[in-house]
Amino acid sequence: MRLERSLPLLGLLLCAVLPLVSFLIGVSSQGEFLVEISGTTVTITCPFEDDDIQWVLPGKTDTTQERKVIITDYESRAANVSCSSGNKKRELYLNAKVCANCEELDALTVAGIITADLLITLGVLILVYYFSKGRKGWASSAGDSRPRGQKMQRPPPVPNPDYEPIRKGQREVYAGLGPRGI
Repeated sequence: MRLERSLPLLGLLLCAVLPLVSFLIGVSSQGEFLVEISGTTVTITCPFEDDDIQWVLPGKTDTTQERKVIITDYESRAANVSCSSGNKKRELYLNAKVCANCEELDALTVAGIITADLLITLGVLILVYYFSKGRKGWASSAGDSRPRGQKMQRPPPVPNPDYEPIRKGQREVYAGLGPRGI
């Protein structure tokens, strides 16, 4: 019970302290790499807005005025990429999966496919409901002729008078049941 009361306070404390800690460490949410993948071409945009940017790519170092670097015929392998401007440097671990025969879909196409799938599923559900609705009272083809009513509990079987328990004072009822010779 005490833990349930302290969870909102802990969440509020984390929301207040984490930005302060990241500011003190020097980690900033601003200035992130922008990576675009199209086929086998990878385009990386450096977060710095300066003019003199030096790129360090796997196997080469390039100094350019561009914030963007385009890697054509990229192979799906992990690589460390970094860009620096003056004394500022950012590094990126690039592990992109690319393929030459892939088709790109925009968000509208994906939303259309999902919507069509949901509508078709809903249509099948409605059809199954309406076609199975009127078949509740039909007899089965298994040949079972008894009515399919509510399952009722059977009464206990009638006791056999030959196995009735002996009660005190009623021994004469069982007097004739003595041992018989064959």
